[in-house]
Amino acid sequence: MKAKQQDFNPFSVLAYHGGEYFCDREKETKQLKKALENGRNVTLISPRRMGKTGLIKHVFEEFDSKEVLCLYVDLDQTTCLADMARAFGEVVLEKIGMQSGRVWKEILAWFKSLRPVMTANPATGAPEISLDVQPSAAEASLRELFGWLEKSKLPCYVAFDEFQVIAEYPEPKMEALLRSHIQHLTNVNFIFAGSQKHLMTEMFMAAKRPFFQSTQMFPLYEIPEEPYFAFAQRHFERNKQTLPQETFHELYTTVYGHTWYIQCLLNRLYQYGTRQIDGQALQMAINDILTEYKETFRTYCKLLTSNQLSLIKAIAHEGKVKEISGKGFLQKHQLGAGSTVRSALRVLIDKELIAEDEDGYSVYDRFFGLWLRR
Repeated sequence: MKAKQQDFNPFSVLAYHGGEYFCDREKETKQLKKALENGRNVTLISPRRMGKTGLIKHVFEEFDSKEVLCLYVDLDQTTCLADMARAFGEVVLEKIGMQSGRVWKEILAWFKSLRPVMTANPATGAPEISLDVQPSAAEASLRELFGWLEKSKLPCYVAFDEFQVIAEYPEPKMEALLRSHIQHLTNVNFIFAGSQKHLMTEMFMAAKRPFFQSTQMFPLYEIPEEPYFAFAQRHFERNKQTLPQETFHELYTTVYGHTWYIQCLLNRLYQYGTRQIDGQALQMAINDILTEYKETFRTYCKLLTSNQLSLIKAIAHEGKVKEISGKGFLQKHQLGAGSTVRSALRVLIDKELIAEDEDGYSVYDRFFGLWLRR
């Protein structure tokens, strides 16, 4: 028998919807807030889809917007300094309009290198700001943006998400350029967030790099099972559904506690509306998702060499592999020489198909791992 569903599915897989739909992270929220309030920049590192973006937005929501200026800038799709300045500038200009109500004439007088254009969203009619940043003026634009924040009457907190992409910009010495601006700011603090652990660690912990030991390192891990279960159970009960602890335990361990994949499965179970959620309902949710991604996963496989495909299949079947060159693992899955396996592993890590942590190696995309195992 199905329960009556509410209009809103509380298990979001796309965006942050506020504290009521944000699971736990109480300790991390307090730590990040204290770091910013006490003038420390932070390097936030986590695998993709672990919840770092949601955490940043949750922390920013905790601040009073009348006392602090918080800006979230996603750098994931940027490829050069001009792209960065454009993304940063649009967020800054939107925030200026919301906070101060200042007229465009004054804004244009300050941002001489930017070309802001105000348009109306065709669907909603809400005002939108876009920028035209010329490559030759990108550095000047960045300097003007930092300058505006520095002279702000409010403390400013800026989060650059997927910060590691700046290492791939074509401009030389990008890190040194940013560091030269940031180190002199007294009114602005930063969260540098990234999902590629080895790149982010190198950027902030290698003595030869400009950002060496300039931030508080902040690794983000899985949300513990107990508070996650309490969060899920509460929302299912509001929808007159029952989620037994053993079912949630199976769900949690199946995807190794990885936040986005847990949310996906909970979202489906909520959608189904079954009154008593059991292992059969969970398997139905997993089957539905794997069926939907089947062609995508087949494409992944076609893009891999035979050695790479054999290795990722072996890791998927094991779940976690501590010693990738261990004799037992190599022989069990007939993977050949250790040198060949290590070479394939490096490529799979670079492609973000294999994740590495203190427990060993696993398939980065938890659903892809389940599909390979089948």
